[in-house]
Amino acid sequence: MAEVNKGKLAFYIIASTLLITFVFYGYQICFTANILVDREDRVFIIKSGATFTSVRDDLYNNKFINDPISFSFLAKLSGYPNEIVPGRYILRSNMTNLQALKILKSGRQELVNVSFSVIRLRKDLSEKITKNVGLTPNEFNSALDEFIETNHEGFDKDNILCMFIPNTYQVYFNILPEDLVKRMNSEYKKFWNADRTEKAKAIGLTPIEVSILASVVQAESIKLDEAPVIAGLYINRLKKGIALQADPTLVYAVGDFSLKRVLNGHKEIDSPYNTYKYRGLPPGPINVPQISSIDAVLNYKRHDFYYMCAKEDFSGYHNFAHDLAEHNKNARKYQRALDAEMAKANSK
Repeated sequence: MAEVNKGKLAFYIIASTLLITFVFYGYQICFTANILVDREDRVFIIKSGATFTSVRDDLYNNKFINDPISFSFLAKLSGYPNEIVPGRYILRSNMTNLQALKILKSGRQELVNVSFSVIRLRKDLSEKITKNVGLTPNEFNSALDEFIETNHEGFDKDNILCMFIPNTYQVYFNILPEDLVKRMNSEYKKFWNADRTEKAKAIGLTPIEVSILASVVQAESIKLDEAPVIAGLYINRLKKGIALQADPTLVYAVGDFSLKRVLNGHKEIDSPYNTYKYRGLPPGPINVPQISSIDAVLNYKRHDFYYMCAKEDFSGYHNFAHDLAEHNKNARKYQRALDAEMAKANSK
């Protein structure tokens, strides 16, 4: 009888020890810090197509978790391997496995900023707009091509950059390419409110044409206060049926954005962007114009200037002229100043 009691006692001791150990380990894997222990909060990105193994390995290899075994155990117990949601998540310092899994399973992501500026070509846009999201430039371009084929808003392959209004937008990291295009189209429609649309109509231009002209104005001068004057000059030429003769459109046609001076030979290039050869606006923008440039066109300064030439003081401003004779005088002043600067540089 004593031996039976001893056996029971031993069983109870072993069972109790195992139970205590199990409870203690369970408490540890659920409630002990295992995420970014004594480290700063960090962003963790789960890419599309990720598996549980790749997620766990990324967490461990990038020093998000200390103990991958306890994380894996609780993750599998909670069913997380079947509920992986791609995205961008903020994991906090000293989180427990339970807290981290709750965030990862919920799909509760942090928003990312999408912004773009100083864009000349479509490839520049696709690279910048996808920089912070889980898309490749090719995926975005494919969605944009599909939009161009199906839209009824006047956008085509030449003028599609007019749809993109430079700003900072917040989206989710795992946004679909077609949804990103739709978001940009939605922001375009918000931008072109009744006030701006009426101003464009009063000028005799569509919103797309306003953006094309704004891109030329933007390329002509870095002086924001001068932009409405330049816009007024080009609008005067458009109304009179005079070719714009804008040097930046020739630079765009040549495709060499390092080109500093436009020569007579460049003016013979057969391109729809050659505004010396062809009257009216080019078929598309030569950059993505900033909001300030678009508003400079919509609020252009009314005057009777038809010509402009860089100022001889190299300030970045222009001399404006009513007629060709006055313009030629301004051009000679600038050329003399330029020759003097070159002579000074060569004498050093």
